[in-house]
Amino acid sequence: MKIALLCRSPHLYSHQRIMEAAKARGHEIDAIDHLRCTIDIASHRPKIHYQGRVLSGYDAVIPRIGASVTFFGTAVVRQFEMMRVYCVNESVAIARSRDKLRSLQLLSRKGIGLPITVFAHKTSNAEDIVKLAGGAPVVIKLLEGTQGIGVVLGETPKAAESIIQAFGGVNTNILVQEYIEEANGEDIRCLVVGDKVVASMMRRGREGDFRSNLHRGGSATAIKITPQERATAISAAKAMGLNVCGVDMLRSNHGPVVMEVNSSPGLEGVEQATGVDVAGKIIQFVEKNWEPGKTRTKGKG
Repeated sequence: MKIALLCRSPHLYSHQRIMEAAKARGHEIDAIDHLRCTIDIASHRPKIHYQGRVLSGYDAVIPRIGASVTFFGTAVVRQFEMMRVYCVNESVAIARSRDKLRSLQLLSRKGIGLPITVFAHKTSNAEDIVKLAGGAPVVIKLLEGTQGIGVVLGETPKAAESIIQAFGGVNTNILVQEYIEEANGEDIRCLVVGDKVVASMMRRGREGDFRSNLHRGGSATAIKITPQERATAISAAKAMGLNVCGVDMLRSNHGPVVMEVNSSPGLEGVEQATGVDVAGKIIQFVEKNWEPGKTRTKGKG
């Protein structure tokens, strides 16, 4: 097979591992910077130009689109779809998962466990927002934040109200969620490939930091998840329509609650923590499922 890996930085661990796994299984794989692509929107012969040539002959695309370039990145993925190239994660599924509010609404519609969540733009009623989210402490998030950036804990009612009002001062949309105290600063990252959880790890935040993101200095260890957690991760991936993703969950007193579904999950932390060849499993999934023009978007909305 000839595979296109859409990514900005081919030297990153995740991208190197995917390319190594593809080559080890006898495939040709090219790293393509999607921001350097030019889309030729023709009525009957859609094309993508890249570094002075037309991209052609690809059997499959593995998109690794960064959150900051979702709009253009998904446009490139959509163009490959129009060219009848199989995309592991489709453009609509990537866009769906990147919209935090939309993704939470879709998960809610499917009955998947979530923390109490309030969405707001006007923050003059900060006191009411905190109460709707279950009362302090609450977690306040910028809708556009990634990797733990723009996530703040409001430990007391007054502190939470002040943070909400401060975010409101920069004219942004915010999510306010209940703080799952029993999670104790830990979350679970499940790597879903197809209809299976192929690897799971427990992430712990730095001392004094309630955020467990590895980019923020957290640590990770392999974990055995419960059948309910496994079912929740798979259901969340299906709700987004993603074939490859990371599902982040917290263990609450009322069962697993999903915090986020990531369409371009990093592989370094989970592979090193679990010893699972996640990159190889992604390539095996491509081998099993690719067909010209095939679409597998499972989610709706």
